[in-house]
Parts: sequence; C-alpha cells; structure tokens
Amino acid sequence: MKGVILAGGKGTRLLPLTKLTNKILLPVFNRAMIEYPLATLQRTGIKDILIVSGREHAGDFMKYLGSGKDFGANLTYKVQEEAGGIAQALALAEDFADGKPVTVILGDNIFEDNFSRAVKNFRSGARVFLKKVPDPERFGVPILEGKNVVKIIEKPVKPPTQFAVTGLYQYDAKVFGIIKRLKPSARGELEITDVNNAYIRRGALKAEFVRGFWSDAGTFESLARTVNWAMRKGLARSTKFRVNGERVKPLKKARK
Repeated sequence: MKGVILAGGKGTRLLPLTKLTNKILLPVFNRAMIEYPLATLQRTGIKDILIVSGREHAGDFMKYLGSGKDFGANLTYKVQEEAGGIAQALALAEDFADGKPVTVILGDNIFEDNFSRAVKNFRSGARVFLKKVPDPERFGVPILEGKNVVKIIEKPVKPPTQFAVTGLYQYDAKVFGIIKRLKPSARGELEITDVNNAYIRRGALKAEFVRGFWSDAGTFESLARTVNWAMRKGLARSTKFRVNGERVKPLKKARK
C-alpha cells in the first residue's frame, strides 16, 4: 500500500493568509498542517508517499519536507499544473501507484484515529470514511441504508444524513481508469464524489466510521477548532500550561 497526500488548491477560504503560502503549510499549533496527514499515513505503516501540489508552492513543500528522511518517510512530489479537482490531482498518482492500492488523504484533513487495520485489510474496491458533523452541507454526504452507502451527494442543500465523507479514501488500481472516464462537473472539475459513486454502482465501495477527532481545517472556523484540538493534544501531559490564565485541560482519548 502506498500513500498520496493531495495538497493543491488555492485556499481561497483562508485568504489573505494563502496569498503568502499554500494553506497546507500554515501552522496548526506547533507544526505545519502537512505534518498531520503525513503522520496519519505513517501511523498505518505507510512510508512511500506522494505529495501532489500546485506549481506555485511545490518548492515550498520540498524545502520543508525534503526527501522525507527527517520524517521517517520516502517522499515523491508531483505538480498539478492547474486546479482541476481532487480526482484530477489523484490521476497524477497513477505511475507512482504502480498497480498497487493507495490510501489518499487531503492535505487539510486532520485525524486522531489510527487507520492501521483499514490499511492492512484492504484488498480491492474503494473505501470511504464517514464522520458525523454539525454542518454536513459543506461536504459530500452519504445516503445510507444501515451502514451501507448507496449514493453520495456533493454539498447538498438539504443533507439526507448528518454524516460527511471525510478526506480519507482507499482505492485499488482501477481508480485511474474510472477517473479517465469522468466528465467535468458544472464547476469544471473532476469530482472525487463521482469516483466514489462509480465504485458504488459496481457494488465495490465500503464505508467505515471515524470515532476520534476530525476536521478539514479549510476555513478559519475549522482551522481554529483544529488548532485548539492540536494544542490540547500536544499539551495533554502538561498540567501547568495556561492560556489567558486558565489551565489547558488534556484531551480525552478517542473511543476504540
């Protein structure tokens, strides 16, 4: 299994901060945002990782992460010449995947859970990871029959459930053929939701539910929530650290 971090996009919801750098390089407490998805993949045992970014900031990622040696990973880089959607960015990973399954994570997605079991038992098809959220209309939303996903709707005005499709996916090598047959959406992009629905029509998509913290950190509100979580988690062992005179309470451990 190989890993792919998709770190493109213009980050318009985080302007003016993203005038200076890619949003995935913004700080989240005491480290750059890119380190969190990198750590999520590494916790599963994945070490061979491709980072896909836009051309404007590709050099910044290489300068920060280098070969990956300092982070215990083997990093490869690919440039997405223009913003054409998540699925278009994933298509750039075909040669890197070399016929193997891939675990894909969006660069602004931060997870507390360990997905080692999901990586070890993945064989074929596709898998998405769902999380109950207060604002599902911001995301792809699954229509569920029990725990089975029968369709995914992209940013619905009236969400059929409170679950969001998070930015963590697993695909077999067939994903690249599916992407090649996609047609651009109304906004001119190749949508990852269309990829997932293609797997659903084949009866080849499974879903798991995220138990611990998750945030996409793509807006100021979600970024602030993520920084607060990271600060509490990073200082969980400290009983003396204070913010505005108040002691920071340790985070509760995620349910297993």
